[in-house]
Amino acid sequence: MARLEFALWDGFGKHEMALSPTAADIYDQHLKEAVMAEELGYESYYIIEHQNSHVGQITAPSVYLCAVAQQTSKLRIGVMIYQLPFYNPIRLAEEVATLDHLSHGRVEFGTGIGVAEHEFMRWNLPFFERQKMSSEALEIIVKAWTQDEVTYDGQFWQFDEALPVPKPYQQPHPPIWVGAHSPASLQYAAKNNYHVSQNIDVDTVIAEKFDYFRKVWTECNHPGPMPRTFLMRAVHVAETDEIARQEAEQPLLTSRALGREDIANTRIGFKGNSESPTNTELGRVFQGMTTSYDFWIDNGLALVGSPETVIKQLRKQSELCGYDIFCANHRIGTLPLEQSLKSMKLFGDEVIPAFR
Repeated sequence: MARLEFALWDGFGKHEMALSPTAADIYDQHLKEAVMAEELGYESYYIIEHQNSHVGQITAPSVYLCAVAQQTSKLRIGVMIYQLPFYNPIRLAEEVATLDHLSHGRVEFGTGIGVAEHEFMRWNLPFFERQKMSSEALEIIVKAWTQDEVTYDGQFWQFDEALPVPKPYQQPHPPIWVGAHSPASLQYAAKNNYHVSQNIDVDTVIAEKFDYFRKVWTECNHPGPMPRTFLMRAVHVAETDEIARQEAEQPLLTSRALGREDIANTRIGFKGNSESPTNTELGRVFQGMTTSYDFWIDNGLALVGSPETVIKQLRKQSELCGYDIFCANHRIGTLPLEQSLKSMKLFGDEVIPAFR
């Protein structure tokens, strides 16, 4: 396996935003953490986009990452993922290309289709057409980055000699990632030679899916190199295993449902994943996350303990799953800020160097 890279996952929960008089205070704190991550040796920094949601409160991710780019110099930055059906693809191509220039070529472009129906309903978007919408959108975005003009006559978007500018700083374009859970999305990423990211399945399923992705990619006879794989997990590091569990257990068990009731009590309410074998398995995982701390640990969904314990957990997991980038989420639910910052520093000071 190639050298393991480390990334920071930065979540902005609805509960966190609600506790502050202004969003500016929250943004300022998270920007400090991005700078801290760079100083600690994390190599990249990721946020996620959601709309109409309790899960993420960064609804203008490109704007926020412009601020991150201006306050850092080496940290690669990305949205994992932009929900493609929510965008005019030419505008998104121009936004990301602009961000790529403002960061001097540090952008990683994460793409996905979205999973929660209530996010789409509120914008009157066709939830069950999101896969086709996303495929069209990504095709247009790549054209906008690599062609002087874009003429496109699709089912969802039509352009007649659009003239997108600028072209990206990175040539031919920033690395493209697909947030892939289903076999169809893994096949799509492999056939198009895109990188793959994951954040929810248990470790054994992750290993199977990454192996399947590499198998399909190999069968496509791409010239290489093989695309990279990315896994995000909750991480809490403390002075001892006992302290780490004491601090992390309740925040882990309540993190999935945090703020969900607020959405459920609106007029439209909460309508989650559609029925499919993939989503049935995800439902099982979500249920386990809310009922058992051991479920988190035994399935690799969280790495919790002293630096020595987390190093062991990480070695075991990376050998099983074979990922290239490990993305640590230290902001777990209602975990107090001082504890998440302690975890982040211990991970940077003691865990990352063990893999160097």
